[in-house]
Amino acid sequence: MAAKKPSKKSNVSKDELLKFYREMLLIRRFEEKAGQLYGMGLIGGFCHLYIGQEAVVVGLEATTKEGDNRLTSYRDHGHMLACGMDAKGVMAELTGREGGYSKGKGGSMHMFSKEAHFYGGHGIVGAQVPIGAGLAFADKYKGNDNVTFTYFGDGAANQGQVYETFNIASLWKLPVIFVIENNHYAMGTSLERGSSTPELYTRGQAFGIPGESVDGMDVLAVKAAGEKAVAHCRAGNGPYILEMVTYRYRGHSMSDPAKYRSREEVQKMRAEHDAIDHVRQMLLQGKHASEDDLKAIDKEIKAVVNESADFARESPEPALSELWTDIYADA
Repeated sequence: MAAKKPSKKSNVSKDELLKFYREMLLIRRFEEKAGQLYGMGLIGGFCHLYIGQEAVVVGLEATTKEGDNRLTSYRDHGHMLACGMDAKGVMAELTGREGGYSKGKGGSMHMFSKEAHFYGGHGIVGAQVPIGAGLAFADKYKGNDNVTFTYFGDGAANQGQVYETFNIASLWKLPVIFVIENNHYAMGTSLERGSSTPELYTRGQAFGIPGESVDGMDVLAVKAAGEKAVAHCRAGNGPYILEMVTYRYRGHSMSDPAKYRSREEVQKMRAEHDAIDHVRQMLLQGKHASEDDLKAIDKEIKAVVNESADFARESPEPALSELWTDIYADA
């Protein structure tokens, strides 16, 4: 099958394309390594990989400024890397080590970084959505123009607390962007079988929240839509919904054999719509980079990922005394 044709958008620089390529490739190589470590028994609990969806978070992070917040569900490693969290700290947390962002106590689904304005990683489906509105409320109360990006999936879009949040976010005109990462399968149920309204970007209409559907496999389309949504929120116009139509190549989690879809379907998406290959073709056809240049980037990224795995292995497990820390906040 032929690869997806490069975007005809011309208002993108060589440096920006290379940045997108590096960031998406870092996420993919990191997730591939995480899958390997999980298979070796070095990552316990659940592990949900972001392979295939890289363009969503990389494109949206390109629209942020210092002070903006982001939080997501349990498919969260890509979001951490895209907002600048260090690969070593993320991998150490995945393996339950002291050098992790949550001191080895949060694991794959529950790590945070106040410095990066990353507020989880949440294991309960849809639970992060009202928290995102709360962060947006805090910024509105403080009188700044920060925006909160609240990511959730097509399955979580059917949860009741999502609509309670839509209501209050619209009523109070909160600066929150609801990003629905529609990867077509809520665990193992296809969108068509689980949703009476498959156009998820319309879910806010009853609350007066505008929205749009975006090709989540095209990082440039994601960035363009993100800029529109961010401008809407920073201007004080309230929330916005972005439905990112994307695709995960792996199962819902590492324990999912993904028998609810065919191998041919996945291969077709990889061959025709892969987000990283899309940018790769733009770089090559625009003569912004050679094959050797891109091989060098891949080698560099693999070194970063291998270093993160080595750091995780060498970092000690948290002491038993850590069981009693970070339970209550000082008030």
